[in-house]
Amino acid sequence: MIDEKLYEIGKLIIKLISYPLIDFGESKLSLGSIIFGVFLFCVFIYLSKLAEKGLVKFFSTKKKIDQGVRDSFIKFGRYAVVAVGALITLDTLGISLKSLAAIGAVLMVGVGFGLQNIAQNFISGIIILIERPIKVGDLVEVKGLTGRVSSIGMRSTQVVTREDVTIIVPNSQFISEQVMNDSFNGQKIRLNVDVGVAYGSDISKVKSILEKVCIDHNEVLKNPGPKVFFTNFGDSSLDFSLTFWVQDSWGRYSIESDIRFAIDESFRENDIVIPFPQRDVHIQDLSNSN
Repeated sequence: MIDEKLYEIGKLIIKLISYPLIDFGESKLSLGSIIFGVFLFCVFIYLSKLAEKGLVKFFSTKKKIDQGVRDSFIKFGRYAVVAVGALITLDTLGISLKSLAAIGAVLMVGVGFGLQNIAQNFISGIIILIERPIKVGDLVEVKGLTGRVSSIGMRSTQVVTREDVTIIVPNSQFISEQVMNDSFNGQKIRLNVDVGVAYGSDISKVKSILEKVCIDHNEVLKNPGPKVFFTNFGDSSLDFSLTFWVQDSWGRYSIESDIRFAIDESFRENDIVIPFPQRDVHIQDLSNSN
């Protein structure tokens, strides 16, 4: 008696699983085939992660390949496995490309009504991976936001600020907006520190001090070396501009601060005065003017 009930329940479950829920014309999808398709696609997603790890390990030994090129290959490798998995899954379910034409038309209508931003960011992500206007590790500024690119996805890019705050930026902004990339030609960047000294100061000595301050700093590059420019005869000072190159664009503010501290200390040791603006005030007694 119990065996007959179990048999009947089994037949009912099989019937429910095999019952066609979606009709694509030549192919009909049942609950069982949908579950199998989801499982198969999840397997390919897992394989895509393994492929990504394998590519990371492979490119880690190729030091001569640019970091941006490596990241692009790794991303495309993972997406290629997912795309192949999607096609195999659809083929296993018996869904042909012709059957997807109707779905594509419906999706295009959906894009026109509300998914255009997602489509735009997706296409922008592909353009970023191919053209590489930015890459992981670049110091960028877009719409007043400055930070280092930590990861580039197909829809958005993560930018980490100096305050260790992660900002999610849509990819379309990097394509359609004006973006300043301090690391586009490499991490090396030129910095500038302006300083004024009192009239009558030994300008040759000032020049030597400014150059020595940069040479003594460990993070300032020796080649190209620092340069000192006499920029102007100011109202209260002789104005100089000190330019120098550093390798770490991320730490620019810390390096500029160190240079200013060192300049102030060296000027004090050599009796060179940094003046403050001075104005002469003439007071006229109007009571005796008559």
